[in-house]
Amino acid sequence: MQFTAKKSLGQNFLQDQEVARWIGDQVQPDDAPLVVEIGPGQGALTHFLLGRPKKLVLVEKDDELADALRIRFKDRTDVELRREDATRLDMRPWYKHGGVKVVGNLPYSVGSEILRVMTTPPTPVTCAVFMLQKEVCQRLAATIDSDSYGALSILVQADWNVEFLRVVGPEVFIPRPRVDSAVIRMTPRKPGSLPVCDRAIFHRLVRAGFSQRRKQLKNLLPEVPHGGWEALASSLKASLTTRAEELTLAQWVDMARWYEGRRDADKGQKASEMFDVVNDANEVIGQKTRGEVHATGLKHRAVHVFVFNKHGDVYLQKRSHLKDVHPLVWDSSAAGHLDVGESYAACALREGKEELGIDLEMTTKAADIPATERTGMEFVELHTAHHNGPMRYAPDEIDCGEWFKPAVVGEWVNTRPQDFATGFIECWRAWEAANP
Repeated sequence: MQFTAKKSLGQNFLQDQEVARWIGDQVQPDDAPLVVEIGPGQGALTHFLLGRPKKLVLVEKDDELADALRIRFKDRTDVELRREDATRLDMRPWYKHGGVKVVGNLPYSVGSEILRVMTTPPTPVTCAVFMLQKEVCQRLAATIDSDSYGALSILVQADWNVEFLRVVGPEVFIPRPRVDSAVIRMTPRKPGSLPVCDRAIFHRLVRAGFSQRRKQLKNLLPEVPHGGWEALASSLKASLTTRAEELTLAQWVDMARWYEGRRDADKGQKASEMFDVVNDANEVIGQKTRGEVHATGLKHRAVHVFVFNKHGDVYLQKRSHLKDVHPLVWDSSAAGHLDVGESYAACALREGKEELGIDLEMTTKAADIPATERTGMEFVELHTAHHNGPMRYAPDEIDCGEWFKPAVVGEWVNTRPQDFATGFIECWRAWEAANP
């Protein structure tokens, strides 16, 4: 069945089977737990994805096309159709599948917005293959020696490796667009390949620096702390007259760190930090360093905090790669060891401030969790709190964070417990038991 493309939706239907087959191969769909195709349209690319992943989700906004796709695939249990606007997708339920791969011929009109939704951390997406306007792809993949290099290049490449795969001419579409398209592949940047920095500061500086490309950076940046522009330029090994496009991604990260006051290399948590050591009854019997406690499996104390918003969603953090225990897995909103002589309640408030950048008025004790190997030999008190504003998490502690519906978390924990710190799972089970 043929459809008339709608200009309002920026539709250009892919017609070339060889190009469609090739694009499908680039996302490596075979045996993938979940592949999502954005804007399947008439199904040219879909045809070469069928039967390859364990589950294929088609996201189509156009009602007429969605109806046709639903009829076409009504007998396939491995295909799910979602009649939705891809710029408003809720991807949080997809975490339970593990790595999610996304592919699509994106409309020029909203392609950049769809890409932003799919790739802004946190995201379950681990590979994305998109066809977009050629100039946009060039900017996404550009390096410092390219005329296309700019703010978009830096902001995206801070989180993703971007490969420019090929140019696709107008002749493979109906109707023909007036410009060339191109295909890119995006995969996550390796954790730790760049030093940590405050993401909000980094984004603000990059946008300010590229706001007027012909101007020198010293005339565009916010007031430079810690010695002014001369000191910052010297630390970056840049000239005093440098412009935004003359700095590498690594230099932009170093600039953000300068504004934060960071001077030393990332070191993670201090092994010399002192903890109270406790006995089997959770009574203090002495003090030892973090390094000694973890190396010898001594019992000690910790608090976990579940922060909920007004919608009842719970905030989870993904732990930094710098963590000495359970790096890069998901954990409670905030969690930490009690300092020597500190109470659980005081620690809960402190961790909210140090990890999430929020001042909690109070927390409520929700459960006691005994010290076991699964808690890291910690006697844990679980506390709950409420907060509706933004988080300003510490990048040394947290890689990223997101609000989740408790039902989504529960299903995710049951399906993929390996995605979580074991201590969090113990806390989650305790919270679920108290909130059936």
